[in-house]
Amino acid sequence: MTGIDLIIFDCDGVLVDSEIIASEVEAGLLTEAGYPISVEEMAERFAGMTWRNTLLAIEKEASIPLSASLIDKVDTILDKRLARDVKIIDGVKLALMQLTLPHCVCSNSTSERLAIMLGKVGIRDHFGKHIYSARDLGADRVKPKPDIFLHGAAQFGIDPSRVLVIEDSVHGIHGARAAGMRVVGFTGGAHTYPSHADKLTEAGAETVISRMAVLPGVIAALAEWSESMTA
Repeated sequence: MTGIDLIIFDCDGVLVDSEIIASEVEAGLLTEAGYPISVEEMAERFAGMTWRNTLLAIEKEASIPLSASLIDKVDTILDKRLARDVKIIDGVKLALMQLTLPHCVCSNSTSERLAIMLGKVGIRDHFGKHIYSARDLGADRVKPKPDIFLHGAAQFGIDPSRVLVIEDSVHGIHGARAAGMRVVGFTGGAHTYPSHADKLTEAGAETVISRMAVLPGVIAALAEWSESMTA
């Protein structure tokens, strides 16, 4: 075990309660397009994936062609919903104020959407320039690939083994683990489901929390445990 020098936050479902909004919009459009799916199933199966990769996975699974226009359509509808309705996850502001380690955001959302969401809930300035979108690296480099996490660590010059990631999705945890990072799973978003914590643990989370208020204490405990293991 190694100590912790950097905290990386996912955004959707970790800092802002946006995954439930995305699931509502996407489930509605897929159902209209001939692939009936509930909001709950949408969140459980596809949270953390880009809409493009979600469509590709569904086309492969169901062998039905989905219109390319769905990509642009969901972006238009979702951006309006997020700008109007997105809220901060309870306890985030207090947790951020208590953190003493460097921290940043690494997300599959676009830079524009990240700016809108984090700005609306009042924490964009807290992260400053340290808000990173996997889309800026390339469409083929989004989570569950590790690229965005490695990019975030590189901005601080910190070895991936000394990074702790906060993630709410299996896909995100797979990406963080592939990057050689430790992970805390989070189930405090409105899109959570009964087996959420178990799935995050199975994906590689060291522990899972449901309240952001406990995060600083969990980070301190994990760091102390790491140091005691190497002493």
